[in-house]
Amino acid sequence: MGTPCHFALFELQPSFRLDLEQLATRYRELARGVHPDRFADASEREQRLALEQSASLNEAYQTLKNPPKRARYLLAMGGRELPLEVTVHDPDFLLQQMQWREELEDLQDAADLAGVAVFKHRLKVAQDELNESFAACWDDAAQREQAERLMRRMQFLDKLTYEVRQLEERLDD
Repeated sequence: MGTPCHFALFELQPSFRLDLEQLATRYRELARGVHPDRFADASEREQRLALEQSASLNEAYQTLKNPPKRARYLLAMGGRELPLEVTVHDPDFLLQQMQWREELEDLQDAADLAGVAVFKHRLKVAQDELNESFAACWDDAAQREQAERLMRRMQFLDKLTYEVRQLEERLDD
């Protein structure tokens, strides 16, 4: 295995539950060590290495600080690579997705900023619940399918939350 695992970079045990403050602090410490400015007078090879280290550190940080990405990474560590988009055999959640989408469209049509805030809060609660469920089952091989299903739900909510933020900004203008 060429590249060290994302968790090892930060001297962490692979786990879904992370202290994000601690992760950010460690990231800043490590990032200072490989900052290109520190290698201004170094050889071309050293500069290139610092750049590569800086890039992989950044990628590791972006992956670990985002719950769906972290979940996906943990599952991939467990063996098989996961296709990014699959039709989810998750009829309950597909129904929920449609309801959320419709609700968001209504809020957009009504330009209801207060309603958007309430919707955003409900999404946050749903995300926290998913994160808890995932944390409880990701390392249990018997629950692998459930963990993958939860991770896909997390990805959807992440995307929806991003869309809600964009709508907020548009309505705010």
